[in-house]
Amino acid sequence: MNHPSVELRHVVKAHGTTVAVDRLSLEVRRGEFFSLLGPSGSGKTTTLRLVAGFEQPDQGEVLIDGRSMRDVPPNLRPVNLVFQHYALFPHLTVSGNVAFGLEMRGVARAEIRSRVGEALEMVHLAAHGDRLPAQLSGGEQQRVALARALVNRPSVVLLDEPLGALDQQLRQEMQGELKAIQEQVGLTFVCVTHHQEEALTMSDRVAVLHQGRVLQVGTPQEVYGAPASLFVANFIGVSNRVEGRVAAVDGARCHIEAPGLPVIHADARAGIEPGSRVSLIVRPERLHLSAQPALNGFDNSVPALVAKAVYNGHEMQYQLRVGDGLLWTARVPNAGSEQTRFRPGETVVVRWTSREGVVLTE
Repeated sequence: MNHPSVELRHVVKAHGTTVAVDRLSLEVRRGEFFSLLGPSGSGKTTTLRLVAGFEQPDQGEVLIDGRSMRDVPPNLRPVNLVFQHYALFPHLTVSGNVAFGLEMRGVARAEIRSRVGEALEMVHLAAHGDRLPAQLSGGEQQRVALARALVNRPSVVLLDEPLGALDQQLRQEMQGELKAIQEQVGLTFVCVTHHQEEALTMSDRVAVLHQGRVLQVGTPQEVYGAPASLFVANFIGVSNRVEGRVAAVDGARCHIEAPGLPVIHADARAGIEPGSRVSLIVRPERLHLSAQPALNGFDNSVPALVAKAVYNGHEMQYQLRVGDGLLWTARVPNAGSEQTRFRPGETVVVRWTSREGVVLTE
């Protein structure tokens, strides 16, 4: 039977009177890069510690490779944890740091040399084995910590905010590199992060956590493009939101009335009925701006006033006053010099199709 790499079944963990993990269930598939994403206090770090064995669940079960981890101590679990601040030994060389765990287990010296060399090759540090951690950049230290985890050939690599100590540019570079290493070694990676872009860039699937519960599990495209709740929509990326009432449902489409706006047309979700109170979410990059009111293939056309226009090199970012006091954001790629740009104080028309909006009922 092909078991999930990691499975949590109805896990509960409390710290005093605070419930950190609340009946949490999820499965991590073998060989995938899976991220636990959420704000501080959402339970993601506690979940990682439960998998690692540093904490035991009050209720429920943690399984790795189909085997219950009940009463299995951390050192006997087939996992390795990469910490945010790497926890490298400053007095040991790169090779010494990577070899440390194998030496503690009494692995033969020849095998240690072979496996350390192989691990450093994986993280592109084969030429840095004799250096001390202080002689490395932050990104290189992070890769040493990863090599130290990989050298033990675990079933699962656990990463606790692995790029949190890096500056923004290096962080972005390492996102792609970390995913490439994971694909190369073919191991299961479970990553904890509060950084939305990081999770979307690296992950095969993402679990969004809030107050100890899983709100949604899906691919980056699913959780960003089809959020299951307002919390997910607001936490991941920027959302334009309008609250209204469903005036009618026509087959697969619904028609929403909102203060100060024309009737809005959107794809209907299951359970949407006339009279339902709903929120409509439209992502900034889904909005199309025009000086002309014609629909031209769009389903929705809403007047707006440009409050602010910011040039960001590859795009223009506009803040728009819409309806009764709403402030929306639109992002328009800078495709060329001939593209129309709008100035603060100008009136524009905001257009989008019914499928580009997401209707939420909470």
